Amino acid sequence: MFNVKINNSSIYPGAVRDARIREYLPVKKIIFMSEGELKPENPGVLVGNSIIQSYVHPAPTVCRLKPGCTIILDFGIELNGGIRIVTGGNDVKTRKVKVNFGESVSEAMGTPNNDHAMHETVIDLAPMAHNEVGNTGFRFVSLNVPADTAETLEIINVLAVAIYRDLPYVGAFKCSDERLNQIWKTGAYTVHLNMQDFLYDGIKRDRLVWMGDMNPEIRVVCAVFDDCDTVETSMDFVRDHAELPSFMNTVNAYSLWWIISQYDWYMYRGNLEYLQRQHGYLAQLLRLFTGYVGPDGVEKLPEWRFLDWPSQGDPVAIHAGLQGLMAWAFASGEKLSLALNDSDTASLCAITRRRLLTHNPDGGMSKQAGALKAIGGIADQIQVNKTVLAQNPFSGLSTFFGYYMMQARALAGDYDGATEAIRRYWGGMLDIGATSFWEDFDLDWLNNAGRIDEMPVPGKRDIHADYGNFCYKGLRHSLCHGWSGGPTAWLSEHLLGVKPLEPGFKEAQVTPQLAGLEWLEGAMPTPYGPIRVTAEKGANGKVIFDVKKPAKVILR
Repeated sequence: MFNVKINNSSIYPGAVRDARIREYLPVKKIIFMSEGELKPENPGVLVGNSIIQSYVHPAPTVCRLKPGCTIILDFGIELNGGIRIVTGGNDVKTRKVKVNFGESVSEAMGTPNNDHAMHETVIDLAPMAHNEVGNTGFRFVSLNVPADTAETLEIINVLAVAIYRDLPYVGAFKCSDERLNQIWKTGAYTVHLNMQDFLYDGIKRDRLVWMGDMNPEIRVVCAVFDDCDTVETSMDFVRDHAELPSFMNTVNAYSLWWIISQYDWYMYRGNLEYLQRQHGYLAQLLRLFTGYVGPDGVEKLPEWRFLDWPSQGDPVAIHAGLQGLMAWAFASGEKLSLALNDSDTASLCAITRRRLLTHNPDGGMSKQAGALKAIGGIADQIQVNKTVLAQNPFSGLSTFFGYYMMQARALAGDYDGATEAIRRYWGGMLDIGATSFWEDFDLDWLNNAGRIDEMPVPGKRDIHADYGNFCYKGLRHSLCHGWSGGPTAWLSEHLLGVKPLEPGFKEAQVTPQLAGLEWLEGAMPTPYGPIRVTAEKGANGKVIFDVKKPAKVILR
């Protein structure tokens, strides 16, 4: 069964202790408030206020909201949790307030979707109390006192209650381009927010464990944090809810991603004991997938055939991408089986992969398909980069598969092109006010669009409400999605240049790439302590770098 840790030191037998902490964040600014007769009284008392407890008389200065009044608050950054409303009052009457959470101002003032968590709700507030509500992802909160109520609401304070895992950022990345520095930090923060009870896909919508979505998140965890049970617990959770021959999350590709993720985790963390616990399931899963490869080497996976949402509706790209993904998964399965001394399964993986490599389907101009074919080894990496990935390099990207597109470009040696794509594409979200990366994004959305941290402007597109597709239309679109953090892992692996050659970094390679930068520095976590790297451009244009490593890590 998946790992749920019982807290034996608790006064409550059988209790499961929350691994997260709570912190209170004050309001950073007021975005909007009613005017005229409905204007709040003393609204400024809410800004920067750290009071978390109601008062016995005499009460402090309070903010008063009359019936019909609305106020929209900005906490300055995307976070996971809810709010605490500290109320005054000299009577025992409760007051009603409608609370809207939003990842954008538009969402906070609109009609949010209540999937996976309540984002819009009317609650009763006790007087002289600290009332708490919410368990979602948000930055903005709208408070509205219903017009049909009779009482004015007295508020001493409103605070965000941020809930997260208190983990140090062991990994680091800093370079001469501040935009890339901000992208690295934002990707790390996006994944950190999704490290809750399990490794979630999104903290607003999709507060679920999706195996394929987890792969970029796992790579970010490896690049930023020291060993953490969130990854192992989450991979076990998905495994234990997918009894063979069922697929994880009902998506055949997601079971393939589980195999790849097991290999990634083993290489970065070197936990053989954990890998050994996967042996039986892994061997059966690999044998199951051999049945979906024809004698001619063509993959024939059943429905649900899925790469990412932007490639849905393109069966040619999906077939080509799945062909590459299967080849990649069997290469990972072979190496894992050898580590487990399972020569029979390793041999079966090698035979199946060789068969897959004989079929190189045309994926058209799909960057998703091209990336997976290049990584899976069924297509020439340099050719794929030249003819697909580097063509119209800032279009056809996605926040999930953008990571693999950049991986494929690095395999072709195109570090400059990949770095510029990261700078433009993920940086485009920062330009519009993002403090975390999104479920999906297109640079075309920026044309005549308002910012997410401002009130919608007549004549401008509402980038949250007006865009999105498939399952993430309009305000349902998640603006903090873990799968979008890939650039953080990519910058650490390729520009900082630190890669494990043996499980757990027993042997490592350090080959920094400046990609037009003047200098860079950073750290990569390992089980033995971080590897630290500094690099700069020499007088002859070559990269001069220095490495400080733990004694147990061998550099090759």
